[in-house]
Formats: sequence, structure tokens, C-alpha cells
Amino acid sequence: MEEDLSNTKEMSGKILDTIAQKKHAAMIERLSNLHQSRLQQSISRKSDSNGPSPFESTKSFLDRFSEAKRSIQNELDRCRQVSDPDSKARLKSELEKISVSISDLERLVSENSYYLPSYEVRSSLKTISELKESLDNVNSEVLPKKKFAFKNKATKKDQTSVAQGPDVRVSDKVVAEKSNFQIRESPGFRNREGGILVKHFKSSEEGDFTLSDLNSCEVRLTGVLRALFIHRLRNCRVFVGPVLGSILIEEVDRCLFMLASHQIRIHHARETDFYLRVRSRPIIEDSSSVRFAPYLLFYEGIEKDLNDSILDGETGNWANVDDFRWLRAIQSPNWSILPDDERVSTVNISNSETPSQSEEI
Repeated sequence: MEEDLSNTKEMSGKILDTIAQKKHAAMIERLSNLHQSRLQQSISRKSDSNGPSPFESTKSFLDRFSEAKRSIQNELDRCRQVSDPDSKARLKSELEKISVSISDLERLVSENSYYLPSYEVRSSLKTISELKESLDNVNSEVLPKKKFAFKNKATKKDQTSVAQGPDVRVSDKVVAEKSNFQIRESPGFRNREGGILVKHFKSSEEGDFTLSDLNSCEVRLTGVLRALFIHRLRNCRVFVGPVLGSILIEEVDRCLFMLASHQIRIHHARETDFYLRVRSRPIIEDSSSVRFAPYLLFYEGIEKDLNDSILDGETGNWANVDDFRWLRAIQSPNWSILPDDERVSTVNISNSETPSQSEEI
């Protein structure tokens, strides 16, 4: 009996020793993992500290931006002072070069806005708007009236719209001045209801395009364009290939947009879904109930168009929205991520045909 009791105690002791050893080994493993984690964090912090600080990056951008701004202003002043006929004959090409320089400056802001403070982004965009306005003024001052003959054609084209309602051109001008973008003279789709509007851009050299005063329309734009201006759309679905510069959206209600661009600004949007691929953070102002999801558009050749526009890689910025009217540290209540189960599937517009009545060029 005593021998059995002794054996039982010995066995219990071995079991307890085994359990204790396992607990000790587990504790050692946890401490080792914790040490490795802290060591990795320390290395990561040191690596980050060796890179450029946001201040240094911002200062570098501002220096470059200021230099480009001065150069453009000097060129504008030089063109404004031209008086002899021979020099005036060359002014058109000179002003076109200045326009390209302003577009390059706008692209510089787009590509660097992900680390710039919101104030610097707004200030830079305001400066670009002022440069565009100065360029328009110089065009009006130094070029002969006949250079703007196409304005008269546009006016005749819109006589029916003017007779039926407010002056579309004047209205567009007001929106452009308010939003710091110029849209009056760009081709586009305007004053349509219940139609399918299709256009293919052969190259980004075709310039800017405008969508204005559309109701219950579906818009399909394929190819690469330089800039897109969207104003006063209701109950529309808009599918657009890559945009090299900026997209400005103003006054949209209950719409769906699929857009790819270097910069996207949204003003006065309500109950609208945006499927985006964008190089910089999307900006919203005075908007509510807007939702965001990744870009889901397809058409034949879109991969090349995205690659040529430096928009082939997903940046994730569609989910990094800046609300310029919301200054608190917490999430803005004006926008949200579109739930997966409410998103549309990939939209294929490869077989779009262009209705002749939809063109407004």
C-alpha cells in the first residue's frame, strides 16, 4: 500500500514538473516574440527617421511651385507687352505653351497632394486658377477678335436652349468662376435628358470636356482626355476612362460616377456614389451622403490608357477622402465607404456605339 502511494506521488510530481516546464517554455517564447516585435518596431522607426520629413517635402514642393509660378507670370507679362504685328502673329503658339505650363503645374499639385497640408493644396489650386484667369485676360487683350470666332458658332448653336430657359453660357461662366475652373469653351454634352451619350477620345490632345445640365442620362467616355468638368447632373450614370489632369464635379444629385484621374474635386454633391481611381486624395466640399468605392470600369484598351496616364496602379486613395468643410479629428459624417454588397459589378462599355445626336463638339 505504501509502495503504491509512493509511486503515485512520484508520478504526480513528474506530471507537475512537465506542466511547469511547458508553462516556462511558453513564457520564454512569448517574451522572445515580444522582444523581436519591439526590435522590429525600433528598426522601422529608425528607418522612417532617415527619410525626408513632411516639412522637407512640403518645402521642396513650394520652392518648385513658386519658381514655376514666377516663370509663367513673367511669360504672361511679356506677351501682354507685345505690340508689333510680327510678334503678335507668334503669340498664339506662345500662349499655348503657357497653357501647357499651367497644366503641368496643376499636375505637379495632383501628384504631390498626398503629403501636402490641406491649406497648401487649396492655396496652390487658387494660384493655378488665378494663372488661368490671367491667361484668359491676355488672350482677350492681345489676340484679334477673329481668333475667337468659334464662340459665335457656339452661341448660334445654343439659341434654342436660351429661348427655352436661362442662358447656359452665362450660367457656365458663373460656375467656372465660383469653382476656379474654366469650362465655357470646352466641347461636351449639355442640356440633355434621358439619353445615352457616348464619345471616344483618340488622344489626350483633344483637350477638356464638359458634362453640364444632364438629367437621367448615361454617359460613356472612352480613351484618354486631359480634363473633365461636370456640372448640374441629376439621376445620371457616368463612366469615364482615365483623365490626365483634374476632374471637377459641381452640383450633382443621386448619380453614379466611375472616374480615374490624378485629382478629383467634388462640390455640392448629394446622395451620389463615386467609384474612383485617383493619384491624390479626393476632395469634397459642401457635400452630404456621398459614398466611395474602387474603380470598376472596363473597355477594350483601358489597360493601355491607364498605363499611359500613370493610373495603372491602385493607390487606395478612393478611401482617403478629404472633407474641406469638416475640420474635426473624427471621421466626417458627409461621406462613407460603399458597402461591398451594395456595389455594382465591373461595368463593360466596350461595345458602346456613338449616337450622332449626342455629339456636341
